[in-house]
Amino acid sequence: MTAGEFAMIIAVVLLSVGFAALMISLVRVRDSIGLLRAELEAWRTEIAPLVDELRETTDGARLVMDEARQDLGRFDRVLGSAEAISGAVEGSARATRVALSTPIIKVAAFATGTTRAARRLRTTKNAKDRTRR
Repeated sequence: MTAGEFAMIIAVVLLSVGFAALMISLVRVRDSIGLLRAELEAWRTEIAPLVDELRETTDGARLVMDEARQDLGRFDRVLGSAEAISGAVEGSARATRVALSTPIIKVAAFATGTTRAARRLRTTKNAKDRTRR
């Protein structure tokens, strides 16, 4: 056996060992990819219902937000109307107070004066009746 043949045999053996190592590595990569695909499929089956539920919840929240926005708009209009009514009532109350305060004071003064006069008349009448007896 010559040195060239010996070198060729060593090269063939080394290439065979390298090819075998490469084949083992590729088989392991293929197995790992298979496991990864299986895990990914399991995640998809677990996550798909959660994503659907999240979509439904988000749609429900969107509807609630739209209703709340509409209710807030209505409340804002009602509050504006209440403020306008309050302002109108306040203005009319002020006008009524100004218009009626003087006559009411006069009527109260007249009633007080009449009550005092009646009391005095009764007192003097009772005093005259006592003196006559």
